[in-house]
Amino acid sequence: QVQLVESGGGLVQAGGSLRLSCAASGRAVSGGAMGWCRQTPGKGREFVAAITWRGGNTYYADSAKGRFTISRDNAKITVSLQMNSLKPEDTAVYYCAAGTSAQAMGAAYMNYWGKGTLVTVSS
Repeated sequence: QVQLVESGGGLVQAGGSLRLSCAASGRAVSGGAMGWCRQTPGKGREFVAAITWRGGNTYYADSAKGRFTISRDNAKITVSLQMNSLKPEDTAVYYCAAGTSAQAMGAAYMNYWGKGTLVTVSS
């Protein structure tokens, strides 16, 4: 059974930083790509960042480029999202995602999702 548990959300002022982490368990995702998406009530779900199993390829949404960095630790099957220069529009629930394919890191290939962690950026 796969479980994804996010941590690190909270309240931060605009311009600040937060680091989200996600711990995954379950054999199905032990060799798969992982990523993050976020959801706000008015905007729907946005796929923010992803990383392949070996970390050789990454994906960032335009809104995240230059400010967010995704990384992973395969020994622990964790993925992190370092978020810098946060803006009020980054306020959202952030969800960790994991797939079973080592290379395919698009949202459509993410088979498992965490319950989310809330990030609030105040202006």
